[in-house]
Amino acid sequence: MDKLDIVTDESGNEVVLLPEIIFSNKQNINWNDVEDYLGKYVGELIEIAETRDIIYIGNKFPDEYGGSSYTRKTKGARAKAKANAAQGIREMVEIATDKVYRENHKEKHSEDAHNNGWFYYVTRFAIPLYNNEKKTGEYNVYSACLVVNHAANGKMYLYDVVGTKKEASNPLKTIK
Repeated sequence: MDKLDIVTDESGNEVVLLPEIIFSNKQNINWNDVEDYLGKYVGELIEIAETRDIIYIGNKFPDEYGGSSYTRKTKGARAKAKANAAQGIREMVEIATDKVYRENHKEKHSEDAHNNGWFYYVTRFAIPLYNNEKKTGEYNVYSACLVVNHAANGKMYLYDVVGTKKEASNPLKTIK
Protein backbone atom coordinates (compact mmCIF):
# COMPACT_ATOMS: atom_id res chain seq x y z
CA MET A 1 0.00 0.00 0.00
CA ASP A 2 1.24 3.46 -0.87
CA LYS A 3 2.18 5.86 1.89
CA LEU A 4 0.21 9.07 2.10
CA ASP A 5 1.91 12.46 2.11
CA ILE A 6 2.63 14.10 5.45
CA VAL A 7 3.13 17.87 5.46
CA THR A 8 3.91 20.41 8.17
CA ASP A 9 1.41 23.21 8.80
CA GLU A 10 2.23 26.82 9.72
CA SER A 11 2.30 25.88 13.43
CA GLY A 12 4.84 23.11 12.88
CA ASN A 13 2.36 20.25 13.29
CA GLU A 14 2.52 17.24 10.99
CA VAL A 15 -0.66 16.64 8.99
CA VAL A 16 -1.61 13.58 6.91
CA LEU A 17 -2.99 14.59 3.50
CA LEU A 18 -5.86 12.33 2.52
CA PRO A 19 -5.81 11.77 -1.25
CA GLU A 20 -9.57 11.65 -1.91
CA ILE A 21 -12.97 11.85 -0.34
CA ILE A 22 -14.17 8.25 -0.57
CA PHE A 23 -17.08 8.52 1.88
CA SER A 24 -18.92 11.57 0.63
CA ASN A 25 -22.42 11.51 2.10
CA LYS A 26 -22.06 13.52 5.31
CA GLN A 27 -25.76 13.16 6.14
CA ASN A 28 -25.74 9.37 6.15
CA ILE A 29 -22.33 7.70 6.38
CA ASN A 30 -22.47 3.96 5.76
CA TRP A 31 -20.27 2.94 8.69
CA ASN A 32 -20.36 -0.71 7.58
CA ASP A 33 -18.47 0.36 4.43
CA VAL A 34 -15.96 2.25 6.61
CA GLU A 35 -15.49 -0.84 8.81
CA ASP A 36 -14.94 -3.01 5.71
CA TYR A 37 -12.36 -0.50 4.45
CA LEU A 38 -10.51 -0.55 7.80
CA GLY A 39 -10.39 -4.35 7.76
CA LYS A 40 -7.36 -4.20 5.46
CA TYR A 41 -5.27 -2.72 8.29
CA VAL A 42 -6.00 -5.49 10.82
CA GLY A 43 -2.77 -7.20 11.82
CA GLU A 44 -0.51 -4.23 11.09
CA LEU A 45 2.01 -2.82 13.57
CA ILE A 46 2.76 0.89 13.44
CA GLU A 47 5.43 2.80 15.34
CA ILE A 48 4.66 6.26 16.68
CA ALA A 49 7.65 8.40 15.70
CA GLU A 50 7.58 10.65 18.79
CA THR A 51 7.40 7.93 21.47
CA ARG A 52 8.57 4.78 19.61
CA ASP A 53 5.42 3.04 20.93
CA ILE A 54 4.33 0.09 18.79
CA ILE A 55 0.59 0.20 18.08
CA TYR A 56 -1.25 -2.90 16.87
CA ILE A 57 -4.32 -2.77 14.67
CA GLY A 58 -6.44 -5.54 16.14
CA ASN A 59 -9.62 -7.13 14.83
CA LYS A 60 -11.80 -5.06 17.21
CA PHE A 61 -10.66 -1.74 15.73
CA PRO A 62 -12.86 -1.55 12.59
CA ASP A 63 -16.02 -2.37 14.55
CA GLU A 64 -15.28 0.14 17.31
CA TYR A 65 -14.30 2.86 14.81
CA GLY A 66 -17.60 2.52 12.97
CA GLY A 67 -19.88 1.58 15.85
CA SER A 68 -18.70 3.39 18.99
CA SER A 69 -21.01 5.69 20.91
CA TYR A 70 -18.81 8.60 19.79
CA THR A 71 -19.27 7.63 16.13
CA ARG A 72 -23.05 7.22 16.52
CA LYS A 73 -23.29 10.76 17.97
CA THR A 74 -21.06 12.32 15.29
CA LYS A 75 -22.97 13.99 12.44
CA GLY A 76 -22.38 16.16 9.39
CA ALA A 77 -18.89 17.31 8.39
CA ARG A 78 -17.25 15.71 11.47
CA ALA A 79 -18.75 12.30 10.58
CA LYS A 80 -17.56 12.70 6.98
CA ALA A 81 -14.08 13.68 8.25
CA LYS A 82 -13.87 10.67 10.60
CA ALA A 83 -15.07 8.28 7.87
CA ASN A 84 -12.49 9.57 5.39
CA ALA A 85 -9.70 9.58 7.97
CA ALA A 86 -9.78 5.78 7.63
CA GLN A 87 -7.59 6.22 4.52
CA GLY A 88 -4.72 7.63 6.57
CA ILE A 89 -4.94 5.60 9.76
CA ARG A 90 -1.37 4.26 9.51
CA GLU A 91 0.15 7.68 8.95
CA MET A 92 -2.09 9.24 11.62
CA VAL A 93 -0.65 6.78 14.14
CA GLU A 94 2.92 7.48 12.96
CA ILE A 95 2.61 11.25 13.54
CA ALA A 96 0.68 11.01 16.84
CA THR A 97 1.88 13.31 19.63
CA ASP A 98 1.05 14.41 23.17
CA LYS A 99 0.67 10.98 24.81
CA VAL A 100 -1.59 10.98 27.88
CA TYR A 101 -2.46 8.02 30.16
CA ARG A 102 -5.88 7.43 31.76
CA GLU A 103 -7.03 4.61 33.99
CA ASN A 104 -9.95 2.49 32.88
CA HIS A 105 -13.19 3.57 34.57
CA LYS A 106 -15.81 1.76 32.49
CA GLU A 107 -16.96 -1.72 33.41
CA LYS A 108 -17.60 -2.57 29.75
CA HIS A 109 -13.86 -2.11 29.05
CA SER A 110 -12.63 -4.16 32.02
CA GLU A 111 -11.61 -7.04 29.74
CA ASP A 112 -9.94 -4.81 27.11
CA ALA A 113 -8.11 -2.33 29.31
CA HIS A 114 -7.95 -4.49 32.45
CA ASN A 115 -5.48 -2.83 34.84
CA ASN A 116 -3.35 -1.12 32.21
CA GLY A 117 -5.79 1.58 31.10
CA TRP A 118 -5.72 3.75 28.00
CA PHE A 119 -3.39 6.07 26.15
CA TYR A 120 -4.59 9.06 24.15
CA TYR A 121 -2.60 10.77 21.40
CA VAL A 122 -3.29 13.84 19.24
CA THR A 123 -3.12 13.44 15.47
CA ARG A 124 -4.00 15.57 12.45
CA PHE A 125 -5.29 14.92 8.96
CA ALA A 126 -6.49 17.03 6.04
CA ILE A 127 -9.33 16.45 3.60
CA PRO A 128 -9.14 17.86 0.06
CA LEU A 129 -11.51 20.63 -0.94
CA TYR A 130 -13.32 20.38 -4.25
CA ASN A 131 -14.88 22.90 -6.64
CA ASN A 132 -17.26 21.35 -9.16
CA GLU A 133 -15.84 17.86 -8.42
CA LYS A 134 -12.25 19.02 -9.09
CA LYS A 135 -9.64 19.26 -6.33
CA THR A 136 -8.66 22.85 -5.54
CA GLY A 137 -5.27 22.09 -3.94
CA GLU A 138 -6.60 23.25 -0.58
CA TYR A 139 -7.43 21.06 2.41
CA ASN A 140 -9.52 21.38 5.56
CA VAL A 141 -7.38 20.32 8.52
CA TYR A 142 -8.79 18.28 11.41
CA SER A 143 -7.35 17.20 14.72
CA ALA A 144 -8.45 14.00 16.42
CA CYS A 145 -7.58 11.84 19.40
CA LEU A 146 -6.33 8.28 18.97
CA VAL A 147 -7.62 6.00 21.73
CA VAL A 148 -5.16 3.18 22.45
CA ASN A 149 -5.93 0.22 24.70
CA HIS A 150 -2.98 -0.87 26.85
CA ALA A 151 -3.95 -4.54 27.04
CA ALA A 152 -3.19 -7.06 29.78
CA ASN A 153 -0.67 -8.74 27.44
CA GLY A 154 1.37 -5.49 27.48
CA LYS A 155 0.60 -4.64 23.85
CA MET A 156 -1.03 -1.40 22.75
CA TYR A 157 -4.03 -1.68 20.42
CA LEU A 158 -5.62 1.13 18.44
CA TYR A 159 -9.20 1.24 19.70
CA ASP A 160 -10.91 4.29 18.19
CA VAL A 161 -10.46 7.81 16.85
CA VAL A 162 -12.52 10.40 18.73
CA GLY A 163 -12.72 14.17 19.20
CA THR A 164 -12.58 14.94 15.48
CA LYS A 165 -12.48 18.73 15.18
CA LYS A 166 -11.84 21.14 12.32
CA GLU A 167 -8.65 23.05 13.15
CA ALA A 168 -9.00 26.46 11.51
CA SER A 169 -11.15 28.45 9.13
CA ASN A 170 -8.22 28.94 6.72
CA PRO A 171 -7.64 25.88 4.53
CA LEU A 172 -4.18 24.37 4.21
CA LYS A 173 -2.70 25.09 0.77
CA THR A 174 -0.35 22.57 -0.78
CA ILE A 175 2.08 22.87 -3.61
CA LYS A 176 1.70 19.80 -5.80
